[in-house]
Amino acid sequence: MIRKVLIACASTALSLALSGASCARDMAGVETVPADAQPADVQPGPALWKLADEDTTIYLFGTVHVLPQGRDWYDTRIERAFTAADELVFEIEVEDTAGMQQVITDKARLAGERSLRELMTPEDRAQFETVLDGFGLAPETFDRMEPWMAAMTLSVLPLTKAGYSTESGVEMALTGRATDKTRSALETIEQQIAVFDTLPMDAQLAYLDHTVEAVPKTSDDVGRMVAEWLEGDADTLAAMMNEEMDDPELYRRLLTDRNARWAGWIGQRMDLPGTVFVAVGAGHLAGTGSVQDLLKERGFEVTRVWR
Repeated sequence: MIRKVLIACASTALSLALSGASCARDMAGVETVPADAQPADVQPGPALWKLADEDTTIYLFGTVHVLPQGRDWYDTRIERAFTAADELVFEIEVEDTAGMQQVITDKARLAGERSLRELMTPEDRAQFETVLDGFGLAPETFDRMEPWMAAMTLSVLPLTKAGYSTESGVEMALTGRATDKTRSALETIEQQIAVFDTLPMDAQLAYLDHTVEAVPKTSDDVGRMVAEWLEGDADTLAAMMNEEMDDPELYRRLLTDRNARWAGWIGQRMDLPGTVFVAVGAGHLAGTGSVQDLLKERGFEVTRVWR
C-alpha cells in the first residue's frame, strides 16, 4: 500500500475536515536556477518552483496539510513569491470546512445492513479493534463508515495525538495572509472524495488493513517526511513515497491523473497575465511524473527558486 504517498498527497478536504478543521509585481530579487544546481551557500527550506513568460509568473509550492505547532517554514523566498502573487490557488477551496464535512458525511456512509467490521476477515477485524481500543474508541465506532473513510480517519488520529493540526498546516497559514488575493481551486471537494469513494470495496478494505498495520509508525514516518520537506529535499521525499508503492490503481488516482490535470490547468493559466501562487500537496511536486515534469514535457521551463 502506498501509505506514504497518501501522507504526502492526501486529500486536502479530508485532512481539513478530519482535523477540525502582474509582471511588474514579480520577485525582482529572487534567483532561480535549475533543480540540480543548488548553490552551496543556500539555506534549507521547503521547495519552491517557478515558470514565467513575458506577462505571467506561476510559483509552485508543495504543502503539508497538517503540521505541529512552531514549525518555521515561511522563509524569505516564500514570502516574496507569495506577496508578489495576485492569485492564490489551492487544491480545493479550503475555508468551506462545513461543506467539506457534509460532503464527506454523505459519501462515507456505508450502504446496506452489514457493518464495516462484518466485511473484514476475522484477523483484520481483531487488529482493527485493537487499534481502536488504543485510541479509547469503542469497537463499533466506525461500523457505518466505508473502509476508505475509516482508513483516512485512522491516518489522522496518530497525528492529532502527536500534536499535528491543520491550523498549523500550510493552507491555513497562507489563507490568513491572502486577504488581498483572488482565490482559485484546481478541484472540487466532490472530486477529491471520489478518488477514494469510487475504489472497489476490496481495494478499500486492503487500504484499511494496511493503514491499521501502519498506525504505530504513522507519526514517526510523517515526522521524517516533514523533516525532508523542511530541508527542501524533493528527491528524498519522492524516494520515501515510493518505498511502499504497491497499489498502482490508487497511485494513478491519487497522483498521476491529478498531476496531469493540474499541469494542464497551469499550462492554460500561463496564457493569461498575472502572478499566481499555486500551493498543492508536496508529493505532487516530487519525483518522476511530478507536475514540474509534465509542464516541462509541454515545453515550459520550470526552475527551482533557491533565494
